[in-house]
Amino acid sequence: MGIEMSQLFWIVLTFFILMLIEGFYCITMTYNLLRVLIGLEILIKAVTLFIIFAGYISGNMSLAQAVVITVIVIEVVVVVIATGIILGFFREYDSLNVRNARNMKG
Repeated sequence: MGIEMSQLFWIVLTFFILMLIEGFYCITMTYNLLRVLIGLEILIKAVTLFIIFAGYISGNMSLAQAVVITVIVIEVVVVVIATGIILGFFREYDSLNVRNARNMKG
């Protein structure tokens, strides 16, 4: 028993939308910098999933794979830089709470 293409489309689209909602919720409803970074990761993974699925539907998987590799490389760079910023913030304020950013000078 196979899943029809329209059923597969709606399942993946629903999962994609749920991941987007979860990522945006994680970014906007917390004051913890680590949770914000995790929310950003969830958003990027949702976009990656959508690119792969769009390549599968259009029959152009090679282009989708190339774009996904590029997204993964950019994601790693963003995560490393954000982690460095978070560690610096934690060393300065002994907290990951964004509300402490008001005390920053500069």
